[in-house]
Amino acid sequence: MPLISTKTKKNLVVGAGFSGAVMAERLASILGEDVLVIDKAKNLAGLAFDYKESGINIHKTGSHIFHTNHDFIWKYLNRFSKFDIYSHKAKAFVEGHFIDIPLNLNSLYQIFPASLAQKIESKLLKKYGYGAVVPLSDFKTNPFFFDCDLEFLAGYVFQNIFEGIYKKRRNSIFDSRQAFVKEKVSISLTKDDRFYKSKYQGLPAFGYTKLIENMLSHKNIRVLLDTNFKTVDVEGFDRVFYTGPIDEFFNFKYGMLNYKSAVFELEELDVEKYQNSGVTVYPNNYDFIKIHEFKHFKIPHSEALLTFQQKEAKTPWAQKTIISKEYQTDFMPGKNERLYPVLDEKNLKILSQYKAEAKKLNNVYFFGRLGDFKYYSMDCAIKRALELFDAVKFKAAIEFCKEQNPESVLNRV
Repeated sequence: MPLISTKTKKNLVVGAGFSGAVMAERLASILGEDVLVIDKAKNLAGLAFDYKESGINIHKTGSHIFHTNHDFIWKYLNRFSKFDIYSHKAKAFVEGHFIDIPLNLNSLYQIFPASLAQKIESKLLKKYGYGAVVPLSDFKTNPFFFDCDLEFLAGYVFQNIFEGIYKKRRNSIFDSRQAFVKEKVSISLTKDDRFYKSKYQGLPAFGYTKLIENMLSHKNIRVLLDTNFKTVDVEGFDRVFYTGPIDEFFNFKYGMLNYKSAVFELEELDVEKYQNSGVTVYPNNYDFIKIHEFKHFKIPHSEALLTFQQKEAKTPWAQKTIISKEYQTDFMPGKNERLYPVLDEKNLKILSQYKAEAKKLNNVYFFGRLGDFKYYSMDCAIKRALELFDAVKFKAAIEFCKEQNPESVLNRV
């Protein structure tokens, strides 16, 4: 039941991705307030935007697999869409072999001769036990853990997997050794080859764009796409929720925050499958860093729904596949998307200045990947938006109490 109020507040939400959609839906459904959602893009869902082509659901900016350990987030999203159960698995192409990533015990046998793999596996299990997750850098940086075979494993992974990925992501290998330690590149001492180990994993049955559309279908919500924030008069709104770039909001007063971006090159192929996993990483070969094949995300469900006649007729689904080659690049304003914030000392200093400016504003809230200048998985973005909404709801409740009881102790604080 919406919170009772003597005044219907008007809210502006900037951004129609997960962060903005969650906030808009909560404001409309729980507080019963009016919400205008704007986005400079011509479509909903932000980076999670997807669409159909040749019967295949295409993710515009690489593979987006929803996963979370939070019951409340999973239940919340399932109010707006059914989910297909899908456990994501990824491979890396290393020295002519496709190996499981993140590394697990299976990976050892995919990389090395059986005798060497078995020797390394025995040492790992003896030292750490089955189920442990072990940072590989320990074998090089901690004398207590020194073992020539385990040091060899760490060196091999660094040189043949991590360093190549790092160079393609950063266009540099200057500090790759420090990053290898900092990012805690690990091996999982199990045979669980899932990319994510979260309790809930899957994809919305009708796509992320439809899920976001369902979230925003409340009677109190109006959506304007292809609309720039700078063209909107914010004076008519009681609150502004901004999920765009925080530096852009302040007209780059302290400088521009840096991001990495990517180019996604689609190819439609006349084959049933191109690769054996939804994503394959190429650390050392070719210029692209990944190949995404979206057909993997829907095959179990969709093939079961095909009739015998459809299969015999060789439907577009059976005949074709679509892949996307991902090339890492720098963010260039007006040319590509801000994808991954560069969290170095320079950018964090600039960010602190913008956060100080943000604190001076009343009823303007910055959140989301760009508003917080922080990389979020989808469930983390949703959690952040829900937590912010709870804070706004609490503030609204206090204001309501003050309106209803002018003599309240709250008005004396």
